[in-house]
Amino acid sequence: MSRDTVVAKRYAKALFELASGSSIVSEVEAQLKLIADALTQDAEIGKFLSLPSVAPASKIEVLKSAFGDKVSGLVLDTLRVIVSRGRQELIGDVYEAYTKIAGEALGQAHATVYTAQKLSDAELAGVAEQFGSITGKKIIAQQIVEPALLGGMQVRIGDRLYDGSLSGKLERLQKSLHSKAL
Repeated sequence: MSRDTVVAKRYAKALFELASGSSIVSEVEAQLKLIADALTQDAEIGKFLSLPSVAPASKIEVLKSAFGDKVSGLVLDTLRVIVSRGRQELIGDVYEAYTKIAGEALGQAHATVYTAQKLSDAELAGVAEQFGSITGKKIIAQQIVEPALLGGMQVRIGDRLYDGSLSGKLERLQKSLHSKAL
């Protein structure tokens, strides 16, 4: 585990404890997602935050003007600490770590469902319900269409992958046949 991952987890844990004390765990998660998505989608913001020639106070002001009315004071204060310590590249990692910590505490897990074709909302909810019964957690599912799967689906929950895709089955069959041929 890299040093940055450990640092991001520390920030996320501290933020979770403060959010939990204020009963705004889900709100903080949504606010962190908003910020992480904005930084991912707009490369200019990330480039600006990484400039060593720009003072941390200026970076904080830009973030405050961009997100001030959309995020809580708790999230702004966390951003202030992260940026003032020159760790702005960890904001996305802090969001990822926070979702894991919050999910465990709330009995939730995030799942990414990969399918060859788009599922309806009802079908995606059914997949989430099915995997919820397997894991014993409330599953929050998002879908990604991946035509290379050919059919079926793959579901990633945390670091576990459930592979029921046609391409995965063909690959396993090929390995099986290959090992028997030797």
